[in-house]
Amino acid sequence: MLIKDYRTRFIDKLSTIYDEGEVESFFYLILEKHHQLKRVDLALRQDLFFSDREVQNWNLISEKLKLQIPVQYILGSTHFFGMDFEVNENVLIPRPETEELVEWILGNNLKAETLKILDIGTGSGCIAIALAKNLPNATVFAIDVSEKALLTAKKNAEINNVKVTFLQKNILETSDLEQQFDIIVSNPPYVRILEKAEIKKNVLEFEPHLALFVDDNDALIFYRKIAELAQKNLSENGQLYFEINQYLGNEMIHLLEKYGFINIELRKDIYGNDRMTKAVSSPHF
Repeated sequence: MLIKDYRTRFIDKLSTIYDEGEVESFFYLILEKHHQLKRVDLALRQDLFFSDREVQNWNLISEKLKLQIPVQYILGSTHFFGMDFEVNENVLIPRPETEELVEWILGNNLKAETLKILDIGTGSGCIAIALAKNLPNATVFAIDVSEKALLTAKKNAEINNVKVTFLQKNILETSDLEQQFDIIVSNPPYVRILEKAEIKKNVLEFEPHLALFVDDNDALIFYRKIAELAQKNLSENGQLYFEINQYLGNEMIHLLEKYGFINIELRKDIYGNDRMTKAVSSPHF
């Protein structure tokens, strides 16, 4: 079957569930992953076709997409900060907003001669690995409570040819990080249960709840614990970065002030939502 004809069928089949532009992006992601063909190849060669076996495989993929399984999990990989990352049901799919957080950290530290960095709740390893790749003078550590997530993160470090030291640790049960760091960064669980109604089915039913949700009554539990640890384990003028719940920007500022941090900044993401904070450890820590 001609690929251009199958593309039309694929889009028609899924556009009742997804926006047509989103379905088209799925089609080209899958085409590149499974056939090493890009949009331009299809435009230049109208005679390209799928075998019967390939059509069967595409039909299976479209059935999974009908169930709203994330396309990244179906493909087993995604792109983040110009790199390839393996993803599966044990890790969150890296978001564009998190790329913005990485860009912010890099912008403030590209000229640093040496850095020791800790990523808390690393998941797929995307933040730690992107920083290690772009800050060759940095020593990077990453922790997560999930053993399965860490296995994925370790694979991703190998795929991207960087050295990151991964440790399994429950941050809520940690009293000391045992080392001093120049940068601590975290994208911890921050979605409140009351916000579930805003979450798309493909996230709610397939991405790990352990990495997503916090109790409505204690939404800042991870931030409070990490800020407490950062008091002890950030070097003088050390930097603390967080990705945050868009509705809790002011609460985050108050929390960081309470723990004695200075030069606190709240930054919006590309969608105009309060999404990340930066704070500096004060000299008296």
